[in-house]
Amino acid sequence: MALVQNAPSNLNSVKRQKTAAAPSAPSQLLRFEGHLHLRQRLVLATISGRPVRIDKIRLADDEYPGLADYEVSFLRLMEKVTNGSTLEISYTGTSLLYKPGVITGGKISHDCPNSRAIGYFLEPMIALAPFAKVPFHLTLNGITNDNVDICVDTLRTVTLPTLAKFLPTVESQIPLDLKITKRGAPPSGGGQILFQCPAIKSLKAGVTLTDPGLGVKRIRGIAYATRISPQMANRVVDAARSLLSRYIPDVYLYTDVYKGAESGKGPGYGVSLVAETTTSVLYSSECAYQPRKKAVQEVLKEGDEIPGLSLGTGAIETKENGDDDDEQVVGAAAKPPASTATQEGILGHLQNDYTFPTPEDLGIRAARLLLTEIRKGGCVDSVSQWLAILMLALSPEDVGKVRVGTLTPMSVQYLRDLKQFLGVVFKIAEEPAEDPVDEEGNTRYTSLKGGVVLTCLGTGYVNVNKNVT
Repeated sequence: MALVQNAPSNLNSVKRQKTAAAPSAPSQLLRFEGHLHLRQRLVLATISGRPVRIDKIRLADDEYPGLADYEVSFLRLMEKVTNGSTLEISYTGTSLLYKPGVITGGKISHDCPNSRAIGYFLEPMIALAPFAKVPFHLTLNGITNDNVDICVDTLRTVTLPTLAKFLPTVESQIPLDLKITKRGAPPSGGGQILFQCPAIKSLKAGVTLTDPGLGVKRIRGIAYATRISPQMANRVVDAARSLLSRYIPDVYLYTDVYKGAESGKGPGYGVSLVAETTTSVLYSSECAYQPRKKAVQEVLKEGDEIPGLSLGTGAIETKENGDDDDEQVVGAAAKPPASTATQEGILGHLQNDYTFPTPEDLGIRAARLLLTEIRKGGCVDSVSQWLAILMLALSPEDVGKVRVGTLTPMSVQYLRDLKQFLGVVFKIAEEPAEDPVDEEGNTRYTSLKGGVVLTCLGTGYVNVNKNVT
């Protein structure tokens, strides 16, 4: 793949191309607008072999129009994992034309910018890796954990097991694995991971994931600390365990402290939690520490109004009752956002969702997010919905089903894009009502309403790039 800058008026002019020719496009060019969902559209274009053109990329942004640095870096990564692809970018960076090539795989190394975490770049690679010509050996350097992109721990413990359910049993020396060799906290990064995936010919046929089990049987987690006191990770573990142990006794949270060269370039700590049901369904949550913004502390003072603030569950608001002032805890449904900054300790926490005043707050937040994810139900985690949907669409020509909780906005857009790229249409039905009591008279766990069952007929996708041995 080659990145070529052309005048906006002539996007189809001179371009550089690798020696290997790209496969012929089976159909006409697809057109999209905007920078949203850029990664998934490039992934679907590569798998389907259909060229795609994206226009009006941040066209209304006067300060930073066009592609961002992390998007350009992702395009460079696509260049490394494919052969024969061509990519044309306008001078302003607001338009691009992508013609896919062959997914080659092999040993690849890439440096991710510190503006986005490694998870931003690794997620699409997990979808492409099984359909490569040779097994993947991908090394990524950058930030391993933050609160913007999915962390590498969740990818290792939840996303990869979800992918493994769709892969056939093959005798390969290359396992499906993700190793974290170095931790890298924002904003400096310095982390490193190694992702390995075998190349397959086709996926399993007729995969059905509709049984979430009778409930959660165990909870596991890992709290890490880099270039900071190990006590921070211990405090996070104690806080998260204190909340989760109220619901289930089998809770084990481990600490992982990095020192020296393996600890990256900056201090940080965080936690990743995973709950497993009786049918091996995995739910996850994560939280990571990020330094509080100094600008927030300087601007907000005692009694200042916090503009555009929506109080969440557990937020502190000061109300007047007669002559006395007292603090009351209000929930998300309480009336509104016109609050005043009354405590210095919560200023940054309320203004910036990615900052937690203490390690205990971070641990409690991660535990509550996990409980919320469990309550949603389904047979795949929210962060892995898109992968299950994509694998069902690419599976052999057989009916596949997956039961999910509330569809995420990314999953909804994925369903739309799959129809345009692959012509796959899913049948969406409400999840069946469950009897609250099982056959033995025990109370059965029931999820929130809003879950759906997705059903489709696979396209019978075959990896023609794989070497035959």
